[in-house]
Amino acid sequence: MKLVIAIIKPFKLEDVRDALGAIGVRGMTVTEVKGYGRQRGHTEIYRGAEYAVNFLPKVRIEIAADAAETDRIVEAISTAAKTGQIGDGKIFVLGLDHALRIRTGETDADAL
Repeated sequence: MKLVIAIIKPFKLEDVRDALGAIGVRGMTVTEVKGYGRQRGHTEIYRGAEYAVNFLPKVRIEIAADAAETDRIVEAISTAAKTGQIGDGKIFVLGLDHALRIRTGETDADAL
């Protein structure tokens, strides 16, 4: 089992959700987060005053999946989230040791 974590631009969330639904991903967790990468934020002008925006709004998607599905999930996310501009995001794939569905008590792959 693997845990796929993707950090993407907020306006790409629906595109990514649709792409994941098309390949059969049944569930995910989405969190609104803030952060920065290489772009280090940016400056904005509001009512004539310039100020720095150090942390940019992003969306974090987490998907627990069978290891065999991981490559298709990563490909779907990267294709749907790509704008070609700086700040498109990152995808991380981590090992997942154990999973438990609380309602039924199913474990590991059955719990996904």
